[in-house]
Amino acid sequence: MSDGSLYGRVQRQLPRLAVRMIDTFLSDVPFYERLPRELLDGEILEICKDNLRAFFATLQEDRLPTEEELAEPRGSAARRAQERVPLDAVLQAYHIGGRIGWAALVAEARPEETEQLIAAADRVQLYIQAVTGAVATAYLEEQQAISGEERDVRRALAAAMLSGQPAEALAARAGVDLAQRWAVLALELGEHVDEKAPGVAGAVAARRKVRRVQARLDAHAGDPVLGLLDPGGGTVFLPEGDGEVDRLPALLERLQEAAGAPVRAAAACTDATGGLASASAQARDVLRLVARLGRPPGLYVLRDVLLEYQLTHPSDAGAELSALLDPLERNPDLLLTLDAYLAEDLDRRRTAAALHVHPNTLDYRLKRIVELTGLEPTTTSGLQLLAAASLARRLTT
Repeated sequence: MSDGSLYGRVQRQLPRLAVRMIDTFLSDVPFYERLPRELLDGEILEICKDNLRAFFATLQEDRLPTEEELAEPRGSAARRAQERVPLDAVLQAYHIGGRIGWAALVAEARPEETEQLIAAADRVQLYIQAVTGAVATAYLEEQQAISGEERDVRRALAAAMLSGQPAEALAARAGVDLAQRWAVLALELGEHVDEKAPGVAGAVAARRKVRRVQARLDAHAGDPVLGLLDPGGGTVFLPEGDGEVDRLPALLERLQEAAGAPVRAAAACTDATGGLASASAQARDVLRLVARLGRPPGLYVLRDVLLEYQLTHPSDAGAELSALLDPLERNPDLLLTLDAYLAEDLDRRRTAAALHVHPNTLDYRLKRIVELTGLEPTTTSGLQLLAAASLARRLTT
């Protein structure tokens, strides 16, 4: 086709059309106003020119763009993903380019070139379809690779914080500023009703639950929260600002709403990154205790289970304390009676009702407990030892 053809005449306007594309990006796509002028007048302007050359070549040769011609848009899309340019802004730019190219054809067409112009309309649409498809695919692949790498680094950082390993280098890679004070939150997520569905549906529901919980945590902190979460729960690290601990009960309510299931949580605070491992261990221990004791969903801290926490940590006294009730093992009813008596705050009437026995039967059992253990619940020391021994046995069984 000669240079005097419609396509040839418009192609000679290529430099001016490319500049018009840049100006239109700035006026029609707000994000482009935030890009450096050097980038716009340099790399992006050259991309516009290359795109227009390929555009006119496909029109002149009546064909779709080749893989070689799509290579540059794909590479550009990957770079925009790395620069965090939104995908919609990238795609708008290609549609603007197609619109400007088509407008130039319309403006240049002579009356005798009407059929050629009509044929070009279909080619313009096919070109935009091919290019935007390639661009979107390349952008999303790069974004997925970046997200995967960032996610792996952040998980490695959370694991290092959890175990007390040096975290500064990983924090720098992840672009995370390590706070001076942290609230560590150990979470137990209940099962959403949709997770009970068999096969893939249940697994998908579980992943969606985790994403909802993570989103609520991120919204609470104002930034992506570090942590290790799975459908059953996990541990997360919240930078502790003013009043952070006081905000945790409200946060837990929002997490339960997001999970669509009961949530137990235990919190512990630490003044420095180096103390995160011990704070994390404490929070997880408290969470395990309240779960074992059957406490309802809610937020717990160490002071809520001080005695239980002390009794479950290794010591010579723990085994001796539990052994005080060994004489009752031959009669399981006596152990059950003691637990019920303590749970009902030493109220004989309520205890008998809870055990579905006559009060006289209860009195007999309590008397046998005193005879076999030598511990009298009517004395301060006897009651303390019986309660501690019962708790120690329940927690270690």
